[in-house]
Amino acid sequence: FTLLQGCAESKRLKRGGNNLNFPNSLFGMGNPLLDISAVVDKDFLEKYGLKPNDQILAEDKHKALFEEIVKKFKVEYHAGGATQNSIKIAQWMIQDPHKVCTFFGCIGEDKFGEILKQKADEAHVDAYYYEQTEEPTGTCAACITGDNRSLVANLAAANCYKKDKHLDLKENWKLVEKAKVYYIAGFFLTVSLESILKVAKHASENNKLFTLNLSAPFISQFFKDALMEVMPYVDVLFGNETEAATFSKEQGFQTEDIAEIAKKAEALPKVNKKRPRIVVFTQGKDGTIMTKGDKVETFPVLKIDQKDIVDTNGAGDAFVGGFLSELVQDKELEQCVKAGHYAANVIIRRAGCTFPEKPDFH
Repeated sequence: FTLLQGCAESKRLKRGGNNLNFPNSLFGMGNPLLDISAVVDKDFLEKYGLKPNDQILAEDKHKALFEEIVKKFKVEYHAGGATQNSIKIAQWMIQDPHKVCTFFGCIGEDKFGEILKQKADEAHVDAYYYEQTEEPTGTCAACITGDNRSLVANLAAANCYKKDKHLDLKENWKLVEKAKVYYIAGFFLTVSLESILKVAKHASENNKLFTLNLSAPFISQFFKDALMEVMPYVDVLFGNETEAATFSKEQGFQTEDIAEIAKKAEALPKVNKKRPRIVVFTQGKDGTIMTKGDKVETFPVLKIDQKDIVDTNGAGDAFVGGFLSELVQDKELEQCVKAGHYAANVIIRRAGCTFPEKPDFH
């Protein structure tokens, strides 16, 4: 059972190993952010009213947080933003050829923007940023306590993405058309719903794969209308157990059982009837749940000793990146989950969403 069953263009491409000869096959669009991560204390979280494991958008009361974290703690800078992380990991898993992955997002013409460009280049991702001068490049403070991470995103430039100024440009849209798998994190619903819909409709009309992540509880709560406008185009829906529970509550599913929520999410209306919707919910150290037709399966994650966990920041993004790296190569869904588990297992052993030079995945 692969997602390409029943697909008009499913003449199998004969490929040896992961010999993908298609640049720009995987397309991502989202909020490029420079991650400023540091191990902080409980007092710091309390001062800014943060939960140990959450992600929020910065409000006025968080403005001082970005300066304080740099002054008070030892910080590391990483190219981040949920979608960009997943796209980077997918490219890392694929290795060769370079630039299988494309990324669109908005940055400022500044030092942080230059760092993001350099990091995308190092990761061999084909990044096409919309650069503007009104807002500085977005940042995300990753406040780490134990194996929890509280993310506070100051979108700034990322919030300035414009469909007509970037996505609609002929040379940029060509890159969208080249892709066969699309991934957008739910966070981008707060920025440019019209851009998401344009890409989602293109995927649906051309029987390509459009994938979306629930991303954070606040998306299901406060951006419910936008989320449900995109949902009919979603072929693969990702999320973790907390996001799934909030989604269930907001949709009136009347269940807290993650497998049941996955089934109900799968059954939501869908435009492209040629593909059944796949729902994939991770649950940290517990098994990952995936719907497949009328079945719901659970896949155990790779065992890891608590003492080997350095930082869970980016684990969810890594899972998606691993999953997409196999999906874009038409691999079986079980193999996609396996790759997701492998990538997440690698990432949580390191600080930030970083990875060794080469993956060791078969």
